[in-house]
Amino acid sequence: MKKDIYIFSSGELKRKDNTLYFEGEGKKKFIPVEQTDNIWVFGEVNVNKHFLDFAAQKEICVHFFNYYGYYSGTFYPREHLNSGYVLLKQAEHYLDPQKRVSIAREIVKTSIKNLLVVLKYYNSRDVDLTDYISTIEKYVDETNRCDSIEQLMSYEGNARDLYYSTFSHILKNPHFSFTVRSRRPPRDKINALISFGNAVLYTVVLGEIYNTFLDPRIGFLHTTNSRRFSLNLDIADIFKPIIVDRVIFTVINKKVITEKDFMNELGGIILKDNAKKAFIQEMNSKLESVIKHPKLNCNVSYKRLIRLELYKLQKHITEGVAYEGYTAKW
Repeated sequence: MKKDIYIFSSGELKRKDNTLYFEGEGKKKFIPVEQTDNIWVFGEVNVNKHFLDFAAQKEICVHFFNYYGYYSGTFYPREHLNSGYVLLKQAEHYLDPQKRVSIAREIVKTSIKNLLVVLKYYNSRDVDLTDYISTIEKYVDETNRCDSIEQLMSYEGNARDLYYSTFSHILKNPHFSFTVRSRRPPRDKINALISFGNAVLYTVVLGEIYNTFLDPRIGFLHTTNSRRFSLNLDIADIFKPIIVDRVIFTVINKKVITEKDFMNELGGIILKDNAKKAFIQEMNSKLESVIKHPKLNCNVSYKRLIRLELYKLQKHITEGVAYEGYTAKW
């Protein structure tokens, strides 16, 4: 399986003959191009056309984040898997209101089910979340009666807001209290972790889309508009609770990240560089960890689960096989 490269230092990404390397702090580190899937750049790094041309040849996506940990953009090489038929079917399912709502409904329903999986896990570990679970379960039923994207987005947003309000109960850490979701800038430490983790997951999903015939610009829950990508936002919603949020609970409960690992910038809270590294390390471990797939009856990594989710969606729009989102079993 190919690996991902994360760069936090300042320096330069270069090409030398048939390989790539990172040069910084007086050292060169070569990148095994045949074994590299994505490169994430968090430091102040220079690149040139020579580097990007070769990265494109080797089908490597390069994701850029700014100093504050906000996503800047992705170098998305020309698609190496092209199918005019898949593109037309994807557009057809977006333009047909009934077909689009059907896919969006399953995405939202699966996303809410995975919120419940997390809450039930902690509820069984002496954290009383019964009332929250009962209320959020009602949203699953409500989605079955939704016939518009706006309604689905509303139910998903309400369920997620209620879910986030449980974080203080789960963590039981006075330094990591949570009141309401806030973005750009995050107003507290939990929001900073959520925003950073979600942004990384969006790019993980984008990298997986690159290895399918699907077009990342055409989503179903999130509207295709002036933003460059939307399908990755759809699929990320399914996996946020079982990947990003579990990583947040792990790094805080194990004190991998503490209240000292944040700073005030731009009127909000952001992670220090050491906290970003620690979070990425834990998240990468989570993505590489394996579970027994309930239908395939074999071990697959969480990262592979994302690819499988995309394959199911692709099969739905091209072959009419009903799309059923992945719900975790803990």
